[in-house]
Amino acid sequence: MPTIAIVGAGPGMGLAIARTFGRNGFDVALIARTQEKLDTLAGRLGDEGITAEAFTADIMDRPSLNAALEAAKERFGGIDVLEYSPAPHSPVPGFTMAAPSEATVENLQPQIEYTLYGAVAAARAVLPAMRAAGAGTLLFTTGGGSVDPVPMMGNVNAAGGALRNWVLNLGKELAGSGVHAAHVAINVWIGEGGPEGIPTATPEQIAPLYWELHRERGRSEAVFNA
Repeated sequence: MPTIAIVGAGPGMGLAIARTFGRNGFDVALIARTQEKLDTLAGRLGDEGITAEAFTADIMDRPSLNAALEAAKERFGGIDVLEYSPAPHSPVPGFTMAAPSEATVENLQPQIEYTLYGAVAAARAVLPAMRAAGAGTLLFTTGGGSVDPVPMMGNVNAAGGALRNWVLNLGKELAGSGVHAAHVAINVWIGEGGPEGIPTATPEQIAPLYWELHRERGRSEAVFNA
């Protein structure tokens, strides 16, 4: 069975992506900080007939992320698809939003660490085996501000824009290798409870886009709009 590793797995997009791939014959490695949350997600997927297992890691702790991905590879025999979409749903030390003119090294650095450096570390953990096999998919998620930035999220969008640039460039480097890299920009509020006037979509509406990017290997980017 092929395996997808979802870094930043949660009850929203992570679960929806897991279901999408699981229903298409994939086993699922769920990676996030909280064991209890992951166990709940794995149980829900198991009840639906999808093989899933939890691996704890902190995106900001590179050794723990590497260890989780190595454990997932050992458990499932390899990782065929990596999906990276951590979202700070709970407070993360040092995380603030700042307009472009208010951006500083101090408020940019945590965003870069979380968004870009975590993605690079995750990719480096799985890419050598994918290259050796001549097959694999790397999918990375940002908000819509990575493509069309919003002033109130100047530092957040800068980090997302950096990740987008790196992913698109990685895709160019990997062309012809059998390994596909692609970027997803979600330009809506996910779920309920968003700010008034902001378009919304459910995780279930967005998740099929990831399967499309995995299957349609000529596409390096997709932007989900309402």
